[in-house]
Amino acid sequence: MEIFSTSSEIRNWSRTSRLAGRRVGFVPTMGALHEGHASLLRLAAELTDDVVLSIFVNPTQFGPNEDFNKYPRTWEADLETARQAGVKAVFAPGAEFYPKGYRTQVTVPEWKSVLEGEIRPGHFDGVTSVVAKLFLSVEPDVAVFGQKDAQQALLIRRMVRDLDFGLRLVVAPTIREDDGLALSSRNRYLSESDRHRALAISRAIRASVSAWESGERDPRRILSVGKDELAANPPDVVDYFTLLDPDSLEVLDTTESVDKPAILVAAARYGATRLIDNAVLGTVWD
Repeated sequence: MEIFSTSSEIRNWSRTSRLAGRRVGFVPTMGALHEGHASLLRLAAELTDDVVLSIFVNPTQFGPNEDFNKYPRTWEADLETARQAGVKAVFAPGAEFYPKGYRTQVTVPEWKSVLEGEIRPGHFDGVTSVVAKLFLSVEPDVAVFGQKDAQQALLIRRMVRDLDFGLRLVVAPTIREDDGLALSSRNRYLSESDRHRALAISRAIRASVSAWESGERDPRRILSVGKDELAANPPDVVDYFTLLDPDSLEVLDTTESVDKPAILVAAARYGATRLIDNAVLGTVWD
């Protein structure tokens, strides 16, 4: 497994691989890898010949009061996870990834301010910009993202289509712990009691999904059964629990009927830890 720190190095490696007739897969991460990330790497290895993992804690997607400095850095453990998943190259850019005088942003107007973007101003500009830079550095044939960050995946899909990146975007199902909690690098910050309370998110999502699977199409009723479940063991703060149109990012909580695929998205805080989760209603990912 090779490790590169500059865009030119990983680009040359990737081009050499493709010239040899091999397909390059790519999984971008901020490190602190867990089984959810490992599942993405394994999927990329199934779909391609040579997998690249990027590890970069991107400062431009953190707000002024967010946890950039506290975000876990677990370099050695991450490299071991990469080796076990069959990764061929790790791209770990340094501060020079944003050179002095850097000004350019890649943005998805209107979409960047929906739900998560409204709560975290500037977050999605940081995400789309860094992913665009990573795509240009790695030049993958296939890029694999997790459904866990569904809104992020939808913005990346829109960017890939709009800017003709010429790669296949694959969105893999969320990996959950045995108790149903969606795997996240932030789960480690939960106290024992907060973790127990946080299980209400996945229960609420399952309740709403069950209503939809039973034939319910009124968004207010779909959401109400989930909200009732959430209220039974309430978070400290509920940022949102709603339905999104995956093609327009329109919030669907007041529409007459959910008669096409949608994504149920949730965000809540337990103590100082903010968790997000979601579920797909119908077929959303290509």
